[in-house]
Amino acid sequence: MTNFIIKKFIKDYENTKDSSVREAYGKLGSIIGIISNVFLCVSKISVGLIFKSISITADGVNNLSDAGSSVITLIGFKMAGKPADKKHPFGHERIEYISGMIVAFVILLLGLELVKSSFDKIINPEPINFSYIMIFVLILSIVVKLWLSYFNGKIADKISSTTMKATSMDSRNDVIATSVVLVSIIVSKITGYQIDGYMGMIVALFIMFSGINILKDLMNPLLGELPDPEFVESIENKIIEYEGILNIHDLVVHNYGPSKYFATVHAEVDAKQDILICHDLIDNIERDFARDLDINLVIHLDPVVTDDKEINKLREQLIVIIKSIDERLSMHDFRIVKGKTHTNLIFDVVIPVDFKIPPKELINQIERSINEENNADEIYYLVVTIDKNYVSTCLNKPNMK
Repeated sequence: MTNFIIKKFIKDYENTKDSSVREAYGKLGSIIGIISNVFLCVSKISVGLIFKSISITADGVNNLSDAGSSVITLIGFKMAGKPADKKHPFGHERIEYISGMIVAFVILLLGLELVKSSFDKIINPEPINFSYIMIFVLILSIVVKLWLSYFNGKIADKISSTTMKATSMDSRNDVIATSVVLVSIIVSKITGYQIDGYMGMIVALFIMFSGINILKDLMNPLLGELPDPEFVESIENKIIEYEGILNIHDLVVHNYGPSKYFATVHAEVDAKQDILICHDLIDNIERDFARDLDINLVIHLDPVVTDDKEINKLREQLIVIIKSIDERLSMHDFRIVKGKTHTNLIFDVVIPVDFKIPPKELINQIERSINEENNADEIYYLVVTIDKNYVSTCLNKPNMK
């Protein structure tokens, strides 16, 4: 059914890299969410008021908040789909994150209101007028919400949408909340204990908890989170496949929305290769990334000496030393400058963001090790630049070719 709906209402549904297709997915999910939640809201609030159940009414209000959230999401996708303009040269896709945060705040506010209502019900309990209509409405709600969770989750996966993922999680949470209400109704019928207010409180707290989790998920892309390791690896592997590229390092990936990515990287080439040929190669790679992955990639060219025995020997020794300190470390841009009394070894070391050893201590440790290993009259001094790895600990592998 899910695939049928997607194929029926989304033109060119497989081309999820296209911003208009992505917008269509978001609109479809939002419209279906509005229709489903309005229906459940009216059903539950009507049943809750007729049979005096605060927990069912609370669950119905939760559906109303979900419908409102879907409206905000719909507006967010519409605005996020606007093309770049003079004031926003990178487009408007980040509006999707803002709309998701609005949804989260609405959920939190409604949760607070339901806490008050449920507390009043606990203080002043009223018997529930049991009816099988209530049971039917709640079971129907569970079935609808299970499908909505699956449907929105599938859309989130297809278009890599944090907002749709949050909507899917919210639907899943609703299944649990409605199940709690259903259990309370059955318990009240069998035992006579009026736990409706307590169950309403649990549902209200559950709503607030889900709102907080959605906020957490949306704060990460706004603050700047670590890109998906598989996505990073796909960039790395694609660049390395080009003949003439020896290695890459200093890869930085950032975005201005879920599908608008920018990246910079240093690519190593043989120092003996003609500069015009290298420039042509870099141009081709950048164009291929723009066409195939819709990534704005900028490559800095790094010439590397590959046929000097002394340089190669020292490079390999340093790689082993650095890896022995921490497997996550790597080096690049290695060169040497010889003097009468000593030789300078110049290179960069890439460290993880959470690396604990202070830079000065790390450099001293490497310098002691390289001098001890060679045990010669020549003294090696290190001139090291410390780089941070902003993408993944699996990058900057030495000797990739």
